[in-house]
Amino acid sequence: MKLKQLFILSTFLLSGLNIHAQNAKHTFALNDTAFLLNGKPLQIISGEMHYTRVPREAWRQRMKMAKAMGLNTIGTYVFWNVHEPQKGHYDFSGNNDIAEFVKTAQQEGLWVILRPSPYVCAEWEFGGYPYWLEKEQGLIVRSKEPQYLEAYKKYLMQVGKQLAPLQVNHGGNIIMVQIENEYGSFSNDKDYLELNRKMFVDAGFDGQLYTCDPEPAIKDGHLPGLLPAINGVDNVAKVKRLIKENHGGKGPFFIAEWYPAWFDWWGTKHHTIPPNKYLPKLDSVLAAGLSINMYMFHGGTTRGFMNGANYNDTNLYEPQISSYDYDAPLDEAGNATDKYLRFREVIKKHLPDGKTLPEVPVAKPAIDIPAIEFKQAGNLFDMLPPAKLNTTPLTFEDLNQAYGFVLYRTILDGGKQGTLKIKDLRDYGLIYVNGKRLGILDRRLNQDSLSIQLPAGKVTLDILVENLGRINFGPYLLKNKKGITDKVLLDNTELKNWQMYSLPFDDIHQFRIGTGKLSTASPQLKKGSFKLSKVADTYLDMSGWGKGSVWVNGHNLGRYWYIGPQQTLYVPAEWLKKGDNEVIVLELIKPEQNILKGTSRPILDAVIK
Repeated sequence: MKLKQLFILSTFLLSGLNIHAQNAKHTFALNDTAFLLNGKPLQIISGEMHYTRVPREAWRQRMKMAKAMGLNTIGTYVFWNVHEPQKGHYDFSGNNDIAEFVKTAQQEGLWVILRPSPYVCAEWEFGGYPYWLEKEQGLIVRSKEPQYLEAYKKYLMQVGKQLAPLQVNHGGNIIMVQIENEYGSFSNDKDYLELNRKMFVDAGFDGQLYTCDPEPAIKDGHLPGLLPAINGVDNVAKVKRLIKENHGGKGPFFIAEWYPAWFDWWGTKHHTIPPNKYLPKLDSVLAAGLSINMYMFHGGTTRGFMNGANYNDTNLYEPQISSYDYDAPLDEAGNATDKYLRFREVIKKHLPDGKTLPEVPVAKPAIDIPAIEFKQAGNLFDMLPPAKLNTTPLTFEDLNQAYGFVLYRTILDGGKQGTLKIKDLRDYGLIYVNGKRLGILDRRLNQDSLSIQLPAGKVTLDILVENLGRINFGPYLLKNKKGITDKVLLDNTELKNWQMYSLPFDDIHQFRIGTGKLSTASPQLKKGSFKLSKVADTYLDMSGWGKGSVWVNGHNLGRYWYIGPQQTLYVPAEWLKKGDNEVIVLELIKPEQNILKGTSRPILDAVIK
């Protein structure tokens, strides 16, 4: 039998016979050309899917879709900032229950490739780092700096308690564990990588470890002795050459991130790539017996305030949208796309004779919800928590706040006009004088100044600042504080004596939204409901609205922004119920808007200039 057929035969025999029997220990090793599971070649056909981006109740359905496309493995990052949101406070519950995610994959006959490096990138807030690392004076991420290593080790030990027992050599289904993440794109300190390796072993990860890097960085990012995987390359000869050059002239050969599409950021077109471009590449990779992890197989949604941002040397700040549809084979709602079906046909070509894939589950139903007219509304500035006082503005980090908004307020002597300048605004500021909005400053557009006119008498200046997402890639990881991070000037005179109101919106029901008149001046919280006789996926059409966030039955669905390309917010069926369903909208720039429509289809490709 040809080696390629042996790879695939062993793969599907194992998965088809429910190889993931509970507590059955396996061996997983490398030879010069192949991964070996229980001594037999295994070709990994994996797809990336993140537990944090999919409702826990939907994990199993997405995994069944993975099996039906022909995948035998799921890849996932582990996100430090969801598991240690505040220093020393750990959370592995609910949608953060990564161990249950792995066990569910095992029950569905899927192996898992675990990527628990403290840094994940992933278009995720701060690349997965918790915000409080920015509070530690002198701490330097991705380095040998002692404070960082101490925090990192404590966290990794907690991850090990959850996941080390689920490695394949302990009866679980985790076959490989990645240390660091594309480190060669950041630096080249092999001593730091060795410290990573040792900490993983100390945390109980005693199975197969590996590194991954793109082509230009593989030499700097891999650790001698570990398998160097390659990202973003699908030319068979090049993959083999790059891995051999960094692995003693041998394999096995693993494309750790194969990109069938790309992500989106606010104000730019929705990225789509036709499947035809990738079919020959997928075919050649599988035909050559290479292993592969599709990034992403299913993106899902970056809910709440957890999106990251890119930043480059031209001072262009690019926060990512809430939808992580990614133009992936499985769409945001977990349904098969044309790309899914075309990829499935390629994978089927390489099945041994007599082997078949499960039937593709039927698409989930989607419904239009009735239009919602909001009967309750409240002025955000009338629902403020107690203020913190300081001579100069405090950052989010100074306020022990991770995400959301901070309202900065000071009292001025009026009767004058001038230029208001906010130095190092991070990231989006709405400027109010005596409750009336005078303008908006947007970091994406490199805006930091505004001409204002102050009326006579004592004047209240309010600056509502939104954290649009910390940078998740590159050297600017070390410059990620949020809020007003320097000072505020009026005609070059520094303004002092600030009141600061923290608005993290981590519990929307802390706000009492009473019956009140709609304001056309300040941000509004609006509360309404819709009734369902049956539950199914749906979308909220925000195209008539301005900017803000939406909660349904207490779940933060993510951000919306009229500039697009995303104009809808996905509402999973799992978070709806028969009868009354609650909707709360935080609207920042169109407070007069009061009707919210539903739709059964996403709108992800409408950019408004």
